[in-house]
Amino acid sequence: MRKRDCLRRTLLIPVLSLALAGCAAGVFSSRPGIPATVIHAGVHSGGSALAFNPAETLLASGGWEGRVHLWSLPRGTRHTSWQAHAGSINGLAFLRGGTRLVSAGYDGRILVWDLQAGTHRGWHTESPVTSLAVDAARGLLASGHDDGQVRLWRIRDGRRLERFDQRRLHSRRVRGLAWNPARLELASSGGDGRVMLWRLSGDVVELPPPSTYSRSLVYTRDGRALFGSGWFRLFRWELEGRRLHELPTAHRGIINSITFGGEGRYLASISRQTDSAVYFLDPETGAVIERFQRHELCGGFVAVSPQGRYLATTSDDASVRIWDLQQAAQHAGDSAN
Repeated sequence: MRKRDCLRRTLLIPVLSLALAGCAAGVFSSRPGIPATVIHAGVHSGGSALAFNPAETLLASGGWEGRVHLWSLPRGTRHTSWQAHAGSINGLAFLRGGTRLVSAGYDGRILVWDLQAGTHRGWHTESPVTSLAVDAARGLLASGHDDGQVRLWRIRDGRRLERFDQRRLHSRRVRGLAWNPARLELASSGGDGRVMLWRLSGDVVELPPPSTYSRSLVYTRDGRALFGSGWFRLFRWELEGRRLHELPTAHRGIINSITFGGEGRYLASISRQTDSAVYFLDPETGAVIERFQRHELCGGFVAVSPQGRYLATTSDDASVRIWDLQQAAQHAGDSAN
């Protein structure tokens, strides 16, 4: 039996056990984490998307019920909210210096909101949107869909989308999308376990498959490595040579969302399925650098603001939580003393 097949079979039993256990926090004990600076309870039926604006003055959150909330920073007070989609919001991103917001939903629509005028324009796709990735600097947007399709869009004048390509890269739902910051390349992961690199020059390359499908994807700042997240582990692909490394972590469920922060020094992560932990992880080893207050139910999404001042999370417990990391550093220092 091949080594990878053995690994998949070894992981299958604990994965199935955790899936059957559902979204209960606290099944696995953990040291207390740094408490959130602000907690908004009951704002979504379940949280599914987050995005900070470039100036770090606004946080957008979206949920299963299709509603968008804007939160003013640093105090975290509610700025405004509106009903955006008829289904779960599965992607949010700010455009044009933060004056516009893109939202993508399971209703199959992608909307561009003018936050100053309070208006929006919409585009219908042929399938529910399950993931979103925006390269604002290049004016590019990618949407992943329930049918395995990935669609590419140009952002015109920060307000209009123009679809210019699409491919069915996966046989099941697209889970993760990420733009390479160093070259015109998009990474995608699907429920089929495949991880693909779509180079806009035309060719598509498949990376070595991880032991479990990757729920989230993010590139390093230099674009030389791609990180993914699965059950218990981080996946790191070194793109030169296409080598895969799997890193164990302290998470005890599927790592649902990851993003880089601290100029690439750490990966912020949140997990689900009997684990709702929030960590900063070392991208070289997977070890915990910092622990944050866990959610009451399964983790949904994690975001770090562009300059690294704020951390935000949302989850099935319907809350949105915000950490001012300057205050968190002080709290960590006080705890150490």
